[in-house]
Amino acid sequence: MVSLKNIVPAAQNNINTQFILLEKDRPSKEGQEKACLALVADETASVHFHLWGTECDTFEPGDIIRLTNGIFSYHRNNLILRAGKRGKAEKVGEFTMVFVETPNMSEIRWVPDPNNSNKLVQESVISPFSRIFPPQI
Repeated sequence: MVSLKNIVPAAQNNINTQFILLEKDRPSKEGQEKACLALVADETASVHFHLWGTECDTFEPGDIIRLTNGIFSYHRNNLILRAGKRGKAEKVGEFTMVFVETPNMSEIRWVPDPNNSNKLVQESVISPFSRIFPPQI
């Protein structure tokens, strides 16, 4: 299992990880399917997680989710973690998991690696606060 702080944008379904769902946005329509964005985290980082179709109703805040063969890539100009077509997200527990909310891996600017154009590296943090899930005051 990979920690969220170690995920890197790629067009491959190869991320196996586990996290807790912290917040979930209202579902919206994307084509014929329902979709919603969630904020998830583990003990190393947080990331925006894209829920698709029945996943929007299946998972709730506090659920611990295991993602198998996930993908971390751009979807409509947002860098998100998702199950994709070949991945699988399943609930494996609830409420008891250590987590941190920063850094948010979806809010880091990634650029091509100068030593390997097939890889991306972190350049900078776009914002210290989530633009999609603002801090609760």
